[in-house]
Amino acid sequence: MTHGDDTDVIVVGGGVAGLTTAVVLAERGRRVRVWTREPAERTTSAVAGGLWWPYRIEPEGLVGDWSLISLERYRELAADPGRTGVRMVEGVHAETGLDTLGPWAKRVPGLRATTAEEYAGVGLWARLPLIDMPTHLGWLRERLRAAGGSVEVRAAVSLAEPLALARHVVNCSGLGARSLVPDDTVRPVRGQLVLVENPGVRTWFTAADSASDETTYFLPQPGGLVLGGTAEDGVWSLEPDPAVAEAIVARCARVRPEIGGARIIGHRVGLRPARPAVRLERERVHDGRALVHNYGHGGAGVTVAWGCARAAAELLSETDGVAAG
Repeated sequence: MTHGDDTDVIVVGGGVAGLTTAVVLAERGRRVRVWTREPAERTTSAVAGGLWWPYRIEPEGLVGDWSLISLERYRELAADPGRTGVRMVEGVHAETGLDTLGPWAKRVPGLRATTAEEYAGVGLWARLPLIDMPTHLGWLRERLRAAGGSVEVRAAVSLAEPLALARHVVNCSGLGARSLVPDDTVRPVRGQLVLVENPGVRTWFTAADSASDETTYFLPQPGGLVLGGTAEDGVWSLEPDPAVAEAIVARCARVRPEIGGARIIGHRVGLRPARPAVRLERERVHDGRALVHNYGHGGAGVTVAWGCARAAAELLSETDGVAAG
C-alpha cells in the first residue's frame, strides 16, 4: 500500500452521496479524495428533482433516522439558498395519509393532513427542503475543497485499486456498484422529467402509486418548473421518450391547468440506483484498512445523504479508533 499524497480516505462516487460523505469525513479531520467517473453535473444526482422525502428506499426502520438527520441539515442550509441551493417550500403529497407512513413522519415539523382548499382528496401538507441539485452539488464540492479534500475525475476498475492507495475506501458508486462490487441486486429505476418555463407555480405537488411506473409531480426550481415523472424498474435507456414526456405534461396539467401551455425548456432522464435495501456496512480489509459501502439509495439519495454520510463516517471511526465528531 502506498500513500503518495498521504490520503486517508478515497470516496468512490461523485454524486450527492459521495460528495456529502466526503464533506463529513473531511470536516472530521480526514484527508479525503473523491474519485468520480464523471463530473457531478453529469451524475444521476444532477437530474434529481431534489425534494426531500423518503421515496423508494429501504429499510424503513433505518431510512427514517437517516432522513431526519438530513432534514435537520437542509433546514439549516436553507438560510442561504443562493449558495447551497436549498429552499424550504410548501406543497402537497396527494393520496397519502400519516397512517401510511413510518414513525419518522411524526417528527417532521409541520407535516399534517391537507385541508379541502389545499387538496380535494386525502393528502399531506408540508414545508420541505427543495434542492436545486446543480447548485447544491457545486456547493458540496466547494465545501469539500475548503475542508482540504479534493475531487478527481477517475473511474475505478475495481475497489482494490483505491484500497491500494488509501487507508480506507468508502464506496458510494451508486448504480456503478453493480459491476464494481459486483452486486447484481443493484438495478436502475428510470426517471424521466420535463423542464418547462414556470407559469407561476410556487408550491410543489406529488402523487405516486407504488404499483405504477407513472408518477405525477411538479417542483418549482430556479431554472424552471420540473415535471415528472416515471419509475421504470430495470430500464436502462437514457433517451427521453417524446410520448412519455407528453403524458407527463398532461398529468401535471390535470392538477394545474396552466402547466399545459408552458413552454418546454428541456428533457431529463436519470437512473435511480435501486436495491432491495441500502447497503451501509463495513468490510474489514487486511492491514487495518476498511471498505465501507454506502449505496443503493434508490429515489431518496438526496433525502438520506447526510444521515448516511454520518453513519459511514462513524463506521470508519470504529475501525481505527478515531473519535466520531
